[in-house]
Amino acid sequence: MKEARIYVDFNEMIEDNLVLLSKTDFTKDSKGNTIKLKEGLKVKVYSDDLSSCFEKDNLIADGVVELNTHGGWTKEVKWNCRINKAGIFNESDKIKK
Repeated sequence: MKEARIYVDFNEMIEDNLVLLSKTDFTKDSKGNTIKLKEGLKVKVYSDDLSSCFEKDNLIADGVVELNTHGGWTKEVKWNCRINKAGIFNESDKIKK
C-alpha cells in the first residue's frame, strides 16, 4: 500500500457502510503510526484480499470515525468507521481511476 491505512475486517460490517474499527482510543496504521481515534476523524481503512490470480489486492475504503452505539454483538468495540460514498473496492481499482 502506498498510503497508511488502518486494518479492519470487512466481515464485521454493522451496516452496509459501517465497519467495526477499534476497542480502544488508539490504533496503529499499516506503517506503524499510532492513531488517536475521535468522533469525526477521517480515516483510511483496508482488509486483506486477493485478486482472481491470487495476488495481493487489498480491499480499501475511506471513512469517518463514529462512536459505536449499536450494542449487541458489537458492544466490545468503542469505535466504528462510516465508509464514504465511494464504498469498498480493491486497491487495484483505485490505480485504474
